[in-house]
Amino acid sequence: MKTRAASIAASLTAAALLLSACGGGGDDGETTDEGSAAEPETPITLEFQSLSDQPAAIEATKNIVAAWNEDNPDVQVEIVPAGWDGIYDKLITQFNGGAAPDIIHYEAASIVPFAVDGYLADLSEYMSEDFVADVPEGIMKAVTVDDEVIAYPTELQSYMVFANKAMLDAAGVEIPSGETMTWDELRELAKATTTDGKFGLGWGLKSPTAAFMTMGPTFGGTYFEGTGADAQLKIDDGELAIPELVSAMNTEDKSILPVTLTQSGSETLASFYAGEIAMTIQGSFQAANIAKDAPEGFEWVVLPPLEGPEGSGQAANPQTLSVNIDSEYVEQAAEFLNFFTEAENLAALNEADALIPASTSAQDLMAENLGADPNWQTVLSSGQHMTDAPYLFVDAYAQWKDTVATPAFQRFLAGEIDADGLAAELQAGWDEITA
Repeated sequence: MKTRAASIAASLTAAALLLSACGGGGDDGETTDEGSAAEPETPITLEFQSLSDQPAAIEATKNIVAAWNEDNPDVQVEIVPAGWDGIYDKLITQFNGGAAPDIIHYEAASIVPFAVDGYLADLSEYMSEDFVADVPEGIMKAVTVDDEVIAYPTELQSYMVFANKAMLDAAGVEIPSGETMTWDELRELAKATTTDGKFGLGWGLKSPTAAFMTMGPTFGGTYFEGTGADAQLKIDDGELAIPELVSAMNTEDKSILPVTLTQSGSETLASFYAGEIAMTIQGSFQAANIAKDAPEGFEWVVLPPLEGPEGSGQAANPQTLSVNIDSEYVEQAAEFLNFFTEAENLAALNEADALIPASTSAQDLMAENLGADPNWQTVLSSGQHMTDAPYLFVDAYAQWKDTVATPAFQRFLAGEIDADGLAAELQAGWDEITA
């Protein structure tokens, strides 16, 4: 890994562009005259900075911590609540000041720079072998930096197609029910349900980069080759496939409600509830919001995960739990994380957060807990289609994403530039940032 603080300082500008921390310094334990690690004084307290901001998820986190504290009187965990807003800058300040917490809750795309700079402990020797085997390979790659496991993955989201069943039935189309559905099937469904002033699809693409890059692997779109400062941008057919498909559905098929391309996902839901669109692509967590907020009698279904010519894999960017390398109690913190990520705990947390557990056994348990709800069964099945996300390990990604990619994609969707122009803007912006 790089010299500490080198790339963190370099990424201060990018920090504000990412998602929108007090343990002790010292070694992993004092050393006796014989050179062996001394037992820590008991009881010890591990500070756990949690970003959970939903009431149910906060309660689930408290329950997990309380269960641990009851069974481990010598190693107590104290939750330090924090919010997602501004957390990147806060962590920079805490790490540089030696005041970061023992256990750090974040997400893979944002925690990797701290790992590269040497602020996070390598958890390889502590992580349960059963847990490693239980997590799909693509998800584990998202938390592995230079062959070091720098976090436990916990929660994920995927992009799913939500459909108004009455509108699909009225169009006389067969509702897909297989393990996956193709993008071509989605396009045909959208055309079939575009009638009488109604549109087949609404997709909130106000901030399109995350969706395009997450779903890009279905067409072989990875966007980057290499890692760190040596990474190279790759814009080819696979990277342009989904933006071009959206454009074709909008301008040729006229099957996308145009205003949704300038809205957020949440804003697009209003058109879904009003029956103005038959389908909408949303983050999987919206299943909980739709179940709560949809009008009475509104019958909705989750369609199978989308599949392209290169499969149905979506790039994984899991929420994570890491350990401060300067914590006095790295081993004890890892033991707590092994407990935290047991199937029962991950299932409870993800059910509370309406997200997808990182481990297969937790997904299975959550599916069992949710019973016969076919919508949640479909959402959870998407967790088995996660693949690695090369952009997580690219130093300039965050800056490129917000200052180059997002405005370029927006211009393309607005018809201001064509596909060649989009590719040129993406590349020119990358070249300028990395010059």
